[in-house]
Amino acid sequence: MEGLLRIVRLHRELRQRRGPVSARVLQEQLECSRPTLFRTLAHLRDQLGAPLINVPGHGYAYDRNLPEFELPGFWLSADELQALVVMDDLLVQLEPGILREHVRPLRAHIDQLLAKSNRTHRPPPLERIRLLRQHGRRVLAANFAVIAGALLERRQLRIRYEGRSRGRTSAREVSPQRLVHYRDNWYLDAWCHLAEDLRVFSLDRVRAAESIDQVAIEVPHDELDRAFTASYGIFAGAAHNIAKLLFTPTAARWVADEHWHPNQSGQFRTDGSYELTVPYGDARELVKDVLRHGADVLVLEPRALASAVETALLAALRKYRPDTVPPEYHAVRPAASKVRALSNTRRAKSDRDLQQ
Repeated sequence: MEGLLRIVRLHRELRQRRGPVSARVLQEQLECSRPTLFRTLAHLRDQLGAPLINVPGHGYAYDRNLPEFELPGFWLSADELQALVVMDDLLVQLEPGILREHVRPLRAHIDQLLAKSNRTHRPPPLERIRLLRQHGRRVLAANFAVIAGALLERRQLRIRYEGRSRGRTSAREVSPQRLVHYRDNWYLDAWCHLAEDLRVFSLDRVRAAESIDQVAIEVPHDELDRAFTASYGIFAGAAHNIAKLLFTPTAARWVADEHWHPNQSGQFRTDGSYELTVPYGDARELVKDVLRHGADVLVLEPRALASAVETALLAALRKYRPDTVPPEYHAVRPAASKVRALSNTRRAKSDRDLQQ
């Protein structure tokens, strides 16, 4: 920190003076030794790109023939700068069209600083880095900019929101609290003035957004945590249930390393299976996560969660039973039957070849 302050003081001294400043005066102003002064001057010129010149017999000054120089807002090593370049490229890939224009000035400034570092290599090309998105829903760039701006400026928002479950559109005034990126989608935790309670809004369902000249209500962080992180997944509310899940030894190798909930707990059994315990309130997202493991998981507790998973499995199974297939599935069943018939024919031929 002392070195950073010295750089700031040196920069201010050189910018305020209209002519060269001797090394002796700079030493006095910075209260440092001569070697320290020279190291600071070199860092200001070589690492931060200051237009510093040495006027023989007079001292040091900024070259007034060049554009006015200002210190960047941060001081980082070349490796850290390269990490930032990769990070902003990943952000652009993550949300095409939303952040590209906003990070472009930062990227240009970082590239300028990198060019002035003494590194002989650049960050790895982006084709060496893959960022695979799944089930991400499109967010209007204009809405994202307005919402993020209101959040940072602590202003209220007026939004037109189309709820997904009922398909109804309503006008809301909200006080934004947090932007959340969860499972490749953006959400806004906010105080809804219509409901007079905390709500989660999916940004892809925001049809219009505008910032209004009203200071946002501040909800304490611990209250936000209790409302939005206590339960399971994206659903808000208290976690008043505890799920106990048992995974087969095969699935255990993956599940044991997965993060399901901040307050989860787990343990291996002697047979290699894995018992995972997670708190939850709304079971909808948890049921879907259990279903994706199919036969590799068993809900031990509570019975209500096990019944919900069983109901979902039976509903899926009925779609594949000949006597209960809905009419819209009849068109695809003959194709499936032909595949099975072809498979049986090939299997019979293979058996005959083995016998011969």
